[in-house]
Amino acid sequence: MMNTTDSLSPVQQIIAAHRRGEATGLYSVCCSHPSVLRAAMQVAGTYGTVLLVEATSNQVDQFGGYTGMTPPQFVAYVHDLARQQGFPLARLVLGGDHLGPNAWQGLDSATAMQNAEILIAAYAAAGFHKIHLDCSMRCADDPQYLSDEVIAARSARLCIVAEQAAEQAGLPPPVYVIGTEVPIPGGEANLAQAGAVTSPQAARRTLEVHHKAFMEQNLHAAWRRVIAMVVQPGVDFDHSHIQHYDAAQATELSAFVAGQPGIVFEAHSTDYQRETALHEMVRDHFAILKVGPAATFALREALMALCQVEQELVPASQVSRLMQVLDDTMLAHPKHWARHYPGSSAEQRLLRRYGLSDRCRYYWGEAPVVAAVEKLIANLDALEIPLSLLSQHLPEQYLEVLQGQLAPRANALLEHKIARLLAQYARACNRNAAAADNASAGSAAAIC
Repeated sequence: MMNTTDSLSPVQQIIAAHRRGEATGLYSVCCSHPSVLRAAMQVAGTYGTVLLVEATSNQVDQFGGYTGMTPPQFVAYVHDLARQQGFPLARLVLGGDHLGPNAWQGLDSATAMQNAEILIAAYAAAGFHKIHLDCSMRCADDPQYLSDEVIAARSARLCIVAEQAAEQAGLPPPVYVIGTEVPIPGGEANLAQAGAVTSPQAARRTLEVHHKAFMEQNLHAAWRRVIAMVVQPGVDFDHSHIQHYDAAQATELSAFVAGQPGIVFEAHSTDYQRETALHEMVRDHFAILKVGPAATFALREALMALCQVEQELVPASQVSRLMQVLDDTMLAHPKHWARHYPGSSAEQRLLRRYGLSDRCRYYWGEAPVVAAVEKLIANLDALEIPLSLLSQHLPEQYLEVLQGQLAPRANALLEHKIARLLAQYARACNRNAAAADNASAGSAAAIC
């Protein structure tokens, strides 16, 4: 499906290398938190990888999404972070995930699709290069189950808009991801709801129906830029459990895509998988690995550990009370967690703080929480953290500080913990990972 000219984008080059048999892939960081993005840039710098940062359709849209950012604002925000980090923009790729009528399912399909057209035009014109066309959502006047033909026809309609918007903006044409058989974003309410591995027959039908829809709209050039198809590889998680990758269960699906030149599979909800599984997934042509909640879970773990250090060193009247402020904010604004976390008030409290689905990630941008984080960082940076406390509460970071490879500053400790998580994805996706590990050994950038 892919263009074979010399003008391939970095994403296309990686997919082409994978299809040539090289052990390479892409990891997609689906997060807008600055600490996560800075950590991701450090990881990409250490391992020499492209950094793919993706925004979802409910996170960033023409109305601001839950982050308050429109697509151009998100691009400017990520580019500013990259410049501050000294990360080359040439190795930064932005993607849009689940772009379609998702946010407007309560409206009639005509209105929802009009909104989706504005959304995807804004993404493409702002410079989002990787576009996931997802029209699987049922709108208010749709039948209970949408046919594959309707989903594909709506996706092709949005593709036309993206093509035109990118061209009018003077940007390279986007690359596309099709397919909708994905886990629930952010994890299942219960793993009993998790889907089985997509059958090769279902994957073939998705491919064929989308190809037909694209051809009917004269989208021949765009079809050659379809790089991936979203399927269910048998990985998922809920609040407390993880469904791990089983290569044997995905053998037939993997063999199917091996026979489709130019494309790979994109795997969603790969959070919390073992690193060995990530390597196996790339090997089996699930060559785009998406991660989000696991990164903010690591962020929350690090902030909680720093709060424990703060409580030992700072007078009670001056502590940030970050975790209490976070929970108070979640209780005051339950929109993002209430229907996801079942059980008693005590069970919900545990899930709000420790659930693998990490619904607290929606609240880090709330003003009281931002202020508490800033106070925590200021409190810790105003004093010297004893090594003994680092050993107790942040043992992995303690070892790096002990060896002089990491500064014992709050933000450095925080980002190091997130980077350790993301480094697993970089190693799984980078054929030169072993060399990068060797090169980084003993350096201040070491994150392994």
